[in-house]
Amino acid sequence: MNVSTLVTRGMALALWLGCAHAQAQAGFPARPITLSVGFAPGGGTDITARLLAKKLSEQLGQPVNVENKPGAGGNLAAELATRAAADGHFIHLSAIGPLTVAPHITRKLGYDPRRDFVPLSMAVAFPNVLVVGAAQPYRSLDDYVRAARSRPGAIAYGSSGIGGTGHLSGALLESFARADLTHVPYKGGGPAMTDLLGGQVPSVFASAASALPQIKAGKIRALAVTGAKRSDALPEVPSIAETYPGYDVSNWYAFVAPPRLPRDLAERWNREIVRALSDPQVREQIRDHGMDAVPSPARELAERIERELVLWEKIVKQAGITAD
Repeated sequence: MNVSTLVTRGMALALWLGCAHAQAQAGFPARPITLSVGFAPGGGTDITARLLAKKLSEQLGQPVNVENKPGAGGNLAAELATRAAADGHFIHLSAIGPLTVAPHITRKLGYDPRRDFVPLSMAVAFPNVLVVGAAQPYRSLDDYVRAARSRPGAIAYGSSGIGGTGHLSGALLESFARADLTHVPYKGGGPAMTDLLGGQVPSVFASAASALPQIKAGKIRALAVTGAKRSDALPEVPSIAETYPGYDVSNWYAFVAPPRLPRDLAERWNREIVRALSDPQVREQIRDHGMDAVPSPARELAERIERELVLWEKIVKQAGITAD
């Protein structure tokens, strides 16, 4: 077979593949879509997913069904997402923990964030907030830290799971404040908030989305936010960095897809997600939950994952965090 024939056949194959991809996207979506979330209902990822599922359903003309798969700080759902069919009818809303922290605290993680996901777009970003039950005596971060120092290990804080930013927020506060807290991991921010309201745990490093309604209702008290500066959603609440300069734990969620998702479908999903997150009504709803919509090109999400994998490796080692 001569070179000319090989080139001709190669061009024909490329044209056929291009047409096949175009036809696949033209028929997409052909059925309802699953939007997987790695935490229980009621937490920040769940709230974000349900806000966007409605808008994405309108755009795509097919139901977008939120599927909660809590466990292992979001890692269980992330691992399951890598095995889902890569035909565009499954996407996963993950978080900073499973995507950038878990590889440094779990020796037998069932996936590789760099290799086993197709990045689609960033979703939202926000600080966490340290909240305590209304019946607790702590009125400020100083009160809280002073009590933790006087009774090492006696004060517990809940989080959405091991390795999530709630856990890291508490561990980093322990390091900065030289205090000893006890971490209580849950299968999502929703269950943690339920136990806080019920008095089973005295404090929680919560997402703003799950905490804001309870703060406004006077059922819990906000002591501090974990970002480098105050949150627009809670302007009267100080940042931990005001007491401990250099402290900064910011949270974010992002959309990814199973490996081997065709490029045209990945590009289609990026357009749809960016469009949904850019809708003024959706942005306002997200802001009402203390978060900011941050749609992005897929490349920027990939770069952020890579950058924060390096960052959190250093912090995890310094704090001595492990899930094993």
